[in-house]
Amino acid sequence: MSAIPRLEHAARKAQATGRVPALSVALHRADREPWIFTVGDSGNPAHPLDADSRFRIGSVTKTFTAVLVMQARDEGLLDLDQPLAAYLDLPAHGDATIRRLLSHTAGFQREPFGDVWDTLVSPSAAELLAQLDRAERVLPNGRRFHYSNLAFAVLGQLVAKLHDTTWEQLLADRILGPLNLTATTVQPPPQAAVGYVVDAYSDAARPEPQLDAGGAGPAAQLWSTAADMATWAAFLVSPETADPGGKVLAAATVDEMRWPHTTREQDVWAGGFGLGLMLAPQGRRAMHVGHNGAMPGFLAGVHGRRGGDGTPGGLGCAVLGSSGTAGEINDLVHELLQLSVEIDPAAITPWRSAPPAPREFRSALGVWWSEGSSFVFSWHGGALQSRVAEAAADVPPSVFAPVAGSPDVLRTVSGREAGELLRLTRDDSGAIVRMHWATYRFTRVQDAFDGVPASNGPE
Repeated sequence: MSAIPRLEHAARKAQATGRVPALSVALHRADREPWIFTVGDSGNPAHPLDADSRFRIGSVTKTFTAVLVMQARDEGLLDLDQPLAAYLDLPAHGDATIRRLLSHTAGFQREPFGDVWDTLVSPSAAELLAQLDRAERVLPNGRRFHYSNLAFAVLGQLVAKLHDTTWEQLLADRILGPLNLTATTVQPPPQAAVGYVVDAYSDAARPEPQLDAGGAGPAAQLWSTAADMATWAAFLVSPETADPGGKVLAAATVDEMRWPHTTREQDVWAGGFGLGLMLAPQGRRAMHVGHNGAMPGFLAGVHGRRGGDGTPGGLGCAVLGSSGTAGEINDLVHELLQLSVEIDPAAITPWRSAPPAPREFRSALGVWWSEGSSFVFSWHGGALQSRVAEAAADVPPSVFAPVAGSPDVLRTVSGREAGELLRLTRDDSGAIVRMHWATYRFTRVQDAFDGVPASNGPE
């Protein structure tokens, strides 16, 4: 079975098994045309289900708010480790840091004050902040992961204040426009699918009322298409392909957002959270990055894939469904990402010879020893690299870059000991005879910490 029929089969199975009235899926990758597939009934007679049908994406909205926060950080408007009170006049909880809010470790209660899910009336932005003293801090700051819509609602109001505009306008100007996500909107358009609760004991489906999130909009308000969301997922894992000019966010900042800040459970380390992003390890150094979403009548799964053998650049997937109860929707996004790599892996780039290492680094190449273990230093991709000799082939190397103005000093820019210095010591001929990395001594022979070769044995 070729790639497309297998992907369609998986989508049809999830729709039928999960009893999802309408399902829209899309797969984005930099080396292929987008794949979009729909199955079911939109429930909207004026706009039958097609690729332009709009679904509520719920908490996937948080990833947009997180990017707006990181934009403000990169522009010097805020510091992630400063408390909210440094930027907002709040009646309570102003000691919570922005980084803790982004990673759901600030201890904020899950929802804004009040019984929103009973009344289906959300507070305005001003009301949400004014009522913060009536909301609980259910856990101490930094104690553990606790998911909070309230936290992201506050973050949305924070970035709006910093830019003296609304969150909605900021979103349109700073993300949706630059990435051409024209089908992503704050309010439901005419093409909106109807969201349902599907009866557990029959095939009946009842339309759900739609809540306007109001001041909590930065946590869950958006509507979109599967195609737009697959593009967004590709940005979250591969901004260098989805946003090569860095119009929205520098690739290094998106990488910072993907770094795990907490596990979601104490005993099962199957998923984590970065700065506004869900992280789902897939084994063999592959990671799915994105977010799930849920609002009355809708579920969404929006994730991209990084790492692992065969993963192409810019691989993003979105699964949007008009049922609030079908877990198959959130499972399918991971299945489709895996299938895409298995049945249509990225092309393998042929190896080609390149210029040799610069003369000043050639004596660094080869095997060195430190702490009794061997390391291999090499020159690839225009940079000095290092790997533990017995490391598995898929373990990324450490990569070094020269420190300006400091001859024979390099900085580890990625991999093991990232951030640490590598210092080179040369003999009178200019050959490198010793190195110190993160202050540990590296020598050409295996020696003990007293500098005596291990082959000497005891005295």
